[in-house]
Amino acid sequence: MASCTALSSSIVEYFQGDGFYRCGYCKNESGSRSNGMWAHSMTVQDYQDLIDRGWRRSGKYVYKPVMNETCCPQYTIRCRPLQFQPSKSHKKVLKKMLKFLAKGEISRGNCEDEPMEPPMEDAVAGDAALINKLDIQCDLKKLGDNLKDSLEREEKKGKSAKKEESSGLIQSQDKRAKLGSGEPAHSVAVPVAPKPGKGADLSKPPCRKAKEIRKERKRLKLMQQNAAGEHAGLQAPRGPPPSFPPKAKSNQPKALEDLIFESLPEDASHKLEVRLVPVSFEDPEFKSSFSQSLSLYVKYQMAIHQDSPDECGKTEFTRFLCSSPLEAENPPNGPDCGYGSFHQQYWLDGKIIAVGVIDILPYCVSSVYLYYDPDYSFLSLGVYSALREIAFTKQLHEKTPQLSYYYMGFYIHSCPKMRYKGHYRPSDLLCPETYVWVPIEQCLPALESSKYCRFNQDPGAVDEGRSTEPDRVQVFYRRAVLPYGVYRKQRRDAGEEADVLQYASLVGQACSERMLLFRS
Repeated sequence: MASCTALSSSIVEYFQGDGFYRCGYCKNESGSRSNGMWAHSMTVQDYQDLIDRGWRRSGKYVYKPVMNETCCPQYTIRCRPLQFQPSKSHKKVLKKMLKFLAKGEISRGNCEDEPMEPPMEDAVAGDAALINKLDIQCDLKKLGDNLKDSLEREEKKGKSAKKEESSGLIQSQDKRAKLGSGEPAHSVAVPVAPKPGKGADLSKPPCRKAKEIRKERKRLKLMQQNAAGEHAGLQAPRGPPPSFPPKAKSNQPKALEDLIFESLPEDASHKLEVRLVPVSFEDPEFKSSFSQSLSLYVKYQMAIHQDSPDECGKTEFTRFLCSSPLEAENPPNGPDCGYGSFHQQYWLDGKIIAVGVIDILPYCVSSVYLYYDPDYSFLSLGVYSALREIAFTKQLHEKTPQLSYYYMGFYIHSCPKMRYKGHYRPSDLLCPETYVWVPIEQCLPALESSKYCRFNQDPGAVDEGRSTEPDRVQVFYRRAVLPYGVYRKQRRDAGEEADVLQYASLVGQACSERMLLFRS
């Protein structure tokens, strides 16, 4: 048995899914099923490893759908920002924002935005009762503090831990230097994404513009004429004809950051500023903007999701979007803002009009939620914020090369309105059995035939990170940390053993040896 000597360990309570509940996507009253755990604290590395195994957090509740049983299988999706090229519709959204900022132009017709995600509460609707129970029961609410107190007493016996607070990062609308140009590890060349829209078939190659096709036909015709002239003894032109000059650099597609940070006139009608604020009530900027951010959340939930005031008050806002288990970290080789949970606030002329809730992790920026002022729906803030977060990931990559992915949460192919995430290319889906990443183009044909799919085509492939030594699971019991093999001999509870083995299989060997599984 070993006493606890570190404050940086993840501390979780695991809860096995024991039934089917209402689905927040298809509204099936008894179709959703997931397993979950309450995270009293969690390191960013542990959460990175968990989302790479299909987990996702809602506040401090971390859940994993039972993929082969739930009504709407939810596949973790990530975009590769270093290879990302905005689509035509993405460019329209960016140009619309620039016109609004520069001249105040408002284009309310043909508003191109993404379908809204269900509220965080709906996404884990089946676990809502459990979340409420965990959050309001006095003994469980105090559990995190009790564990922290006991850990602190042990820690004081050794050397004291150093903490560094993250400072707010302000991204202005001014032109920035080009962001990262490196390639992610294990990159796979995939076709450019098709134009998003109704009836778009993501499994087929995108359609080419008619103008490009006409240009190509003219080039081919010219080449044929030149070849015929040479055979007839005529002198072919030494260079390309004047009407078809060689492609200049300006013909190359603009990078995403060039489109976002295009310079504005000095007398621009509006000023947009994006601020990155740590999710911490100890942060002065977070505290000073909390009331305005809460009001915006309530306005959004009531207008977009038709919530009643009781369903989107201060308690719900704090629980789901301001309460994070992630421990802020600021290592020297990490991004300047550090790792942890943040609110990316969009300030327009001194007022918050949108907030993107994100987690910055060792290998990615993970999108959690977005809420915005419905009065500015004409700006397509869902699309715009996603593009800003992709560009932000590229910016972080410059300082921290291993941070090179943008996680968009879950892709739900069986729910057509939730397929929009597949429009950000190139992107990958996580195989629910072997936990390897597979380009989305290879996954779509299978998803058309079956809601649940194993994407890894190698029949012999297995989960390389699976739990192979459950006795090494770290258990936190009576203010001490001990391996499950030792704990099991003391308790001898067959029912509890099944829960621990399932927990180990879902979090994987590495996390099961690092995270502390609380047992009462």
